[in-house]
Amino acid sequence: MTDRSVAVAELVSSLPAGVVATTPEALEKYRQDWAKDPDAGMPCACVRAESPDHVQVAVRWAASHGIPVVPRGAGSGLSGGASAVEGGLVISLERMTAIEIDPAARCAVVEPGTFNADVKKAAAEHGLWYPPDPSSFEICSIGGNVATNAGGLCCVKYGVTTDYVLGLDVVLADGRLITLGGKRIKDVAGLSLLKLFVGSEGTLGIVTRATLRLIPAQLAPSTLVATFDSVRAAADAVVAMGRVVRASMVELMDKPTVNQVEDFAPMGLDRDRALLIVQSDAPEGAREQEMAIIEMACRDAGSVDVFVTHDAAEGAQFVQARRLAFPAAEAAGSLLLEDVGVPVPLLPDLVARVEQIGVERGVDVVCVAHAGDGNTHPIVMYDAADPDSTQRARAAFDDILTAAIELGGTITGEHGVGRLKRDALPAMLGPDIMELNQRVKDALDPQGILNPGSVLAARP
Repeated sequence: MTDRSVAVAELVSSLPAGVVATTPEALEKYRQDWAKDPDAGMPCACVRAESPDHVQVAVRWAASHGIPVVPRGAGSGLSGGASAVEGGLVISLERMTAIEIDPAARCAVVEPGTFNADVKKAAAEHGLWYPPDPSSFEICSIGGNVATNAGGLCCVKYGVTTDYVLGLDVVLADGRLITLGGKRIKDVAGLSLLKLFVGSEGTLGIVTRATLRLIPAQLAPSTLVATFDSVRAAADAVVAMGRVVRASMVELMDKPTVNQVEDFAPMGLDRDRALLIVQSDAPEGAREQEMAIIEMACRDAGSVDVFVTHDAAEGAQFVQARRLAFPAAEAAGSLLLEDVGVPVPLLPDLVARVEQIGVERGVDVVCVAHAGDGNTHPIVMYDAADPDSTQRARAAFDDILTAAIELGGTITGEHGVGRLKRDALPAMLGPDIMELNQRVKDALDPQGILNPGSVLAARP
């Protein structure tokens, strides 16, 4: 037996039967996330942890052997942040799914493998709501949401994951389990280490439990759907309405996206125009005023058609069309996913530049957006069997990242840097901030074993 196989046998014997997967067939499932990183390696094992103790045992084993560790949730990530490292260890949290709702404290204490949708459902049984809602909320896990500081469709009004994280249990790189925060609403004792781990993409520690803030259930929203001849005109409407109202959802679909969704799941959408979906959940009376202002902003920006419904179920059908954008794109061919963002007033410039890049590179780029907060999702389509198509797609991907930086924006609003956008990070942050990132990483993970190559370059 090789040294590595002896070490793996030691790991298997230290955990209950069925927790550690080692066969190539079983490990294939844990190599890639939804980004399908072609450079993902084959791990030596996967620990399918069922408790924090299992995570600690696995991390201590990895640290003792100098083996890299990649934490993994539901595998729905879009930046390659859960791509396995060749010969490394994957720690999957998929089996840790406990949920406890404390209605008096208005919080949920959940394990990292719990689906976002399950937290919402459990909270709703007590008249409460967990707002962060990625488009993939039905299949993404809380651990992954915390790791990437996930956003979603409602974050324009209600904020992103970090705004709802009150506490975390985290296993550090040396195997220690620490508890940060708790059910307290206000707590400024010591440095804000809790927030340091939110969005750290598994590079500083592994979350084994999260305490999440809940709020009273959302009021049934009214929905406006407007069509535009150009995606820039739709973005102009977004900027205008954002100056005077705080909508609870502002989602944009360009014409190519509308057509992909119609091909994937016909819903009667106008294939010839860009689509804007806006919701208001203000109390009755104020809601009608907000919707009137939103409608006027759309008409002033040149909308072709405006439809308003106060029927929540009818409005939900249009929201579902927006949530189908990623599955529809995946069904249409190979793709590279972006989530670049800019200050909201520059949204029209960004979407216009994305369109231009597609033309210049000779590739199809479809674009959806959480438009109300300036976060766009350009999707570069290509033929994976054609090397020239692949090359042009990757060039377009890089151009879009550069465009966002040049506009004073970000290379990632919610998906994380992962491995796919790592090389663009220095251009965005600059040498001083990159150095600070590395110093924090070195302080918490001196061996460099936690998710090496994600966010920051792995050590030689």
